[in-house]
Amino acid sequence: MPEGHTLHRLARAHQNAFGGDVVRVWSPQGKFAAGAARVDGQVLVKAEAWGKHLLHRYESGLIVHVHLGLYGAFTESAVPMGEPVGQVRMRMVGAANGTDLRGPTACELYTDAEVTALTERLGPDPLRRGADPDRAWQRIHRSRRPIGALLMDQRVLAGVGNVYRAELLFRHGISPHRPGTSLSAEEWQAMWTDLVALMKVGVRVGKMVVVRPEHDHGEPPYAPDRPRTYVYRRQGAPCRVCGTPVLHAVMDARNLFWCPTCQPG
Repeated sequence: MPEGHTLHRLARAHQNAFGGDVVRVWSPQGKFAAGAARVDGQVLVKAEAWGKHLLHRYESGLIVHVHLGLYGAFTESAVPMGEPVGQVRMRMVGAANGTDLRGPTACELYTDAEVTALTERLGPDPLRRGADPDRAWQRIHRSRRPIGALLMDQRVLAGVGNVYRAELLFRHGISPHRPGTSLSAEEWQAMWTDLVALMKVGVRVGKMVVVRPEHDHGEPPYAPDRPRTYVYRRQGAPCRVCGTPVLHAVMDARNLFWCPTCQPG
């Protein structure tokens, strides 16, 4: 599932492509036909992201809310666009650019009140200006749930997924099995600061860069288009720092990766 930096990068791209312009919107697939008709021909005022949620705000006050889920994706192209291919939930066409959305978990119209209700359910988004890390800390330090589960809970922290979860914990030497109550305020502040920096890099370069230069020794065969990681999807491989085999388990139905030496529990 795309993590928060991907949604913020999409929001930036859509703002650049469509912001301030009249946008034609329709649903070739038909599942979003009624909603698309209500914003078709309006000016897109702002595209923004909150965690893993993408929001298109139109001049009427209506908002298109998109959650990509596991399979959703936008494909961009210049105009004129060809005939839709496959199950296109929503097509947006501006003056020079167009985009097709396929396979999202959600594509629906929201009002301001519904967006407010959504964001109030979410934890702070490290990529949003003014995000308050203390909101997440208040949930974390009162919970005996493992920190590995808390970081993936969007009610605690918005936008963090499996990769950032695994890599952040490794970078700070914290076992994913430690209860939230065992974290100190200093540990959490250091994690938050690091997470903000890592996710900003993700927005800027379009991929996750999590391995410090001094630990990046390559690992043939290496696919250049896949981000290198310390532990994510490296079960059984030697830790880049200490050489201990990386472990794998399942926590709350999600794959979990960690080094038992660098992240003692």
